[in-house]
Amino acid sequence: MADTKWNVTDLPDFSGRTAVITGANSGLGLATAQALARAGAHVVFAVRDLARGGAAAAQAGGSTEVRRLDLADLDSVREFADAWDRPLDLLINNAGVMMLPEQRTKQGFEMQFGTNHLGHFALTNLLLPKVTDRVVTVSSGLHRGGDGVIHFEDVNLRGRYSPTRAYAQSKLANLLFTLELQRRLTEAGSPVRALAAHPGYAATNLQSHHANPLARAFMAVGNKLLAQSDRAGALPTLYAASQDLPGAAYVGPAGLGEMRGAPTLVGRSAAASDPGAARRLWTLSEELTGVEWGVKAVG
Repeated sequence: MADTKWNVTDLPDFSGRTAVITGANSGLGLATAQALARAGAHVVFAVRDLARGGAAAAQAGGSTEVRRLDLADLDSVREFADAWDRPLDLLINNAGVMMLPEQRTKQGFEMQFGTNHLGHFALTNLLLPKVTDRVVTVSSGLHRGGDGVIHFEDVNLRGRYSPTRAYAQSKLANLLFTLELQRRLTEAGSPVRALAAHPGYAATNLQSHHANPLARAFMAVGNKLLAQSDRAGALPTLYAASQDLPGAAYVGPAGLGEMRGAPTLVGRSAAASDPGAARRLWTLSEELTGVEWGVKAVG
C-alpha cells in the first residue's frame, strides 16, 4: 500500500554515503541528485557532457563531483569503472534515451537497448565489487508496450525497428536485469539489493527526442497539461534508494494507471517476471559487452 504522505522530505540522512547517478545533469536524474545531496550524500554526476554536468552539480549544492560517462560507448563505461577506487553505497542507473530514430552505439548496438540496458549492465557489473548497499535501475511502465518481449534472435531489431518497440524492449530488459541481478546477489550471500523504479508520467526532456514529430508535439502538450513534475517523478527512485524494501522490488506511483502519485510497490508484466528470460538476457548481455559477473560468494 502506498504511503500517501511520503515525500522527498522523508529521506533519511545520507551523510557519509556516496551515490553515483547516471544522467544526473537534467530531468529525473538531476531531481534525484538534488534530493540526495540535500540529504547529505556525496553525489557523483555520471554524465556525457562535463560542462553541463558541472552546471547541474552547481545547482544541486552539497557535496558533488562530476565524472564523464557515455553509456553508448562501452570503452567509456570501462574507463569510468576503472577509475572508481572507493566504496560505493548507491548506484542509480537513471540515464536513458527514448523513442529515437534508428541509431547505433559506438559498438554497433541499437541505441536504446545499448544505452538503457547494455551500458548499465556493464557499468553495474564493473562497479559491483565496490557497491555496499543497493543498485536502483529506472525502468518504465512502457516495458509492457511494443511486442512485450526481448527479441533474443536480434535485439538490434534490424529490418523491423520502431522507436516504440525498441524503447519497450530496453525497459523490459531493465526489469529482467534487476530480477537476475538480485537472484545472483542472493545466491552469492551478498547484502547488496537490486531494485527498480519508474517515474510514471513525468515532464522531462526525454520526450523531446521522439522520432515522430507528431508524437513530439503531443508529448510537449502532455508535459504541460498532464504530466507531474520531474521532482515528483523522482520520488519512486528515491523511495527505492532509501526504504527497507525486498530485493527485486519495483516502485512506481500509486495513482491511476501508475501515472502519478505517492511511491508504492507496483506490478510488472509476466514477461518482466520470467526468471528464464532474465537468465537468458544476462548470458546474452555478458556476450555482447564482454563484462561478466564478478561477485564472489560470501563465506
